[in-house]
This record gives sequence, C-alpha cells and structure tokens, in this order.
Amino acid sequence: MSTQTLPPPHKKTAHAWRDRALMLGLLGLVVVGLIGAAAATGWDETLAQVRKLSLWQVAALLGLSLANYLLRGFRWHLFARHLGLAVGLSASFRHFLGGFAMTVTPARLGELVRMRWIKRETGWAIDRTAPLVLVDRASDLAAMAILMGAALASSSATISGGPFVTALALTAAFVATRPRLLASVANWGHRATGKAPRAFARIRRAARSLAPFAKGGAMFAGSVLALIGWLAEGVAFYLLLAWIGADVSLSTAIAIFLFSTLAGGLTGAPGGVGGAEAAMIALLSLEGIPLAMSVPATAIIRLTTLWFAIAIGLVVFPIAERKSLKVSHGLENA
Repeated sequence: MSTQTLPPPHKKTAHAWRDRALMLGLLGLVVVGLIGAAAATGWDETLAQVRKLSLWQVAALLGLSLANYLLRGFRWHLFARHLGLAVGLSASFRHFLGGFAMTVTPARLGELVRMRWIKRETGWAIDRTAPLVLVDRASDLAAMAILMGAALASSSATISGGPFVTALALTAAFVATRPRLLASVANWGHRATGKAPRAFARIRRAARSLAPFAKGGAMFAGSVLALIGWLAEGVAFYLLLAWIGADVSLSTAIAIFLFSTLAGGLTGAPGGVGGAEAAMIALLSLEGIPLAMSVPATAIIRLTTLWFAIAIGLVVFPIAERKSLKVSHGLENA
C-alpha cells in the first residue's frame, strides 16, 4: 500500500506562520497607505465622506456582495453536479463559502481546502475534483473579462492596460477549459523547464478530467451566473461613489472596479491586497476624483467585498470542517 510523505509538523507550523506574517504585512502596508492618503487630504474631509453613508446604504452594499457570493455558490453546485459529485445544495454552499476564509493565502491556494472537505464527504480524490477549481476560476475570469470589456467600450474613461488585462483573462479562461490545450501547455512547460514533473503530471490529469465541462453548457451557465454576480459588485461600487458625491458613470465605475480586482490578482498577493487598492485610487484620481473621496471609497468597497467574504468564510469554515469530519467518520464506520 502506497504511503504519502507528509512534511514534519515544525515545517507545517513554519509555513502557517509565514503565510500569516505575509498577510499581516500586506494588510499593514495597505492600512498605512490609506491612512497616509487620508492624512494628506485631511482627516476631516475623509471622515466626512464616510459619514455620508447611512446604515441602509451600507446594508445595500453588503447585500449586493452577498448576491455575488450566492450566485457563484450556486454555480459551484452546478459544476459539482455536472462533474458527477453527489453533493446537496447546502453542502455546496458550505464548501464554497467556507473556502472564503482562505482567500488571504498566497495565490488563494488555501481555498483548495474545499477539495479536502469534498474528499472526506464523498471519497473523491483531489485529482478528480481539481477541475472544479479550474472551471470555477475560469468562469470568473471569463465573466469579469466580458463585463469589463463591455464597460470599457461604453465608457469615456481610458484605462491603460485595460484591453490587455481583458484579453489575458479571456485567454486564461479559454485555456483552463480546453482539456487538450491545457494538457499541451503542461507538456510544453515540462519540456521547457525540465522541472516539477509531478506538478505537470497533475495538470495533465486535471486536464483529462475536464472533459465533462467541454460539453453540456455547464460552463456557459456558470459564466452567466458569475457575470450577474460580478455586475452586482460593480453596481455597488457605482452606488457608493454616487452616495459620497463622486461623478462617475456606471460603466466607468464597473470598469475601474473589475480592472483593479483583476490587476490586484495578477500581483499574486493574497486577495490582491495592496495592488487592487492602489489601482483603484489611481484610476479614480485620473477621473478627477479627489483623494478625500477615492480613499474612503476604496476602503469601504474593499471592506464590503473582499473582507466581507472573508468574514463569511470565517463563520462557515469551522462548520464545514466539523461536518466533513463527521461525514468522513460515518463513511469509515459504515
């Protein structure tokens, strides 16, 4: 019987502390940057913008973000069922929302905890469920790229790099959902580097298991759900700007929000922290929005999107962990 070599406990602890230190460092830099920008414009002006928001307006922002998460959670369920996983809707939402707790890990790799929960509850190996991660990310990229392209086309704003980021996102989504193409990329990468044979072998196995998503319309349906979800958050950003008095069109607000989110992700930083905020403030400034408005708007929209998702994940995570262990023990004793 084959055994899997696990890293020593002290190495796992060291990695966990390294990830936490990296996240705290990035968050600290963002907070310092936002405080510095606010101080440069005057605290009174910045706080005045925050005070313009009522409780119902904050609730509306959170509600639009929640709509995004629920639509994408339902998409996760559709993808899981299309793959052949016998999981209920509540389990799918538990896995998807609980994974948000790990969004702040480098490159969001911690969200792979969803695969662990599925393995415990269904017995499916991670290699078999890996396509879920690929199509989930690809669906998001496709939806965001299409939405941002449409927003850029109808906006008078000029976002340098916008068309490039849009094209890059669409290309990544296309490759990630084409089994043969993804396998060819893995073969090319292995030959070109001559390293990490196991990693490239996993990619090839994942590519083969993507076959169910190459037909049946699951990818299209999932991308439509994602498009509506991301549109909700883009509208939330537009409403926020309007409520604090910033004169920005709906298409421009959506383009800025999506570009900043994608650009932050390209930095590889956990949750895009740092890069997304810097891009958002810079693009709003190019639209003539003063720092006294752009800084609080950026802080608020990130709190009601990224950090709201993480808060939900932190609540659901222990529930998902306990439930998966309970189901796993039940399967073992059956």
